[in-house]
Amino acid sequence: AMLAHKRKHATLDYGFVGDVDSVNTSMLETLLNQGITIVMAPITHDQKGQLLNTNADTIAQELANSLSKSYGVQLVYSFEKSGVLLDANDDSTVISSINPAYYEQLKTEQKIFAGMIPKLDNAFAALRQGVRKVIIGKAEELQQLIAGKSGTSIVHE
Repeated sequence: AMLAHKRKHATLDYGFVGDVDSVNTSMLETLLNQGITIVMAPITHDQKGQLLNTNADTIAQELANSLSKSYGVQLVYSFEKSGVLLDANDDSTVISSINPAYYEQLKTEQKIFAGMIPKLDNAFAALRQGVRKVIIGKAEELQQLIAGKSGTSIVHE
């Protein structure tokens, strides 16, 4: 369903990390229209027999982008935290909403760093590509996340 290429860099060897080239949207739409639930692993291939490890958040974002052309897509990034935290060590500091300006401010103040930056970069990229809503939060709270009652909403402005 996804084709990728091995990540190339002038000085670093990323091993078998893959970057997505294309999504077979028509195949996915056919499955969805038949009522089939699609489960994707973060494994892609290069059409030459090589399996590649691709970032799971990127897989989700690429799927959401491609399907948003035909469907109203909400992208939910679920993980072990309750959302994007103002203090990474305090689960009670969930930020309810982040727009691009606030995101830049949080990065400048080093309140957001490490693994959260690619997740948020992917979230904003998804919104720019037509995904209706992006929410980040705790996997165990999926229903509340979808309903907008928990987690962090990523918004245009």
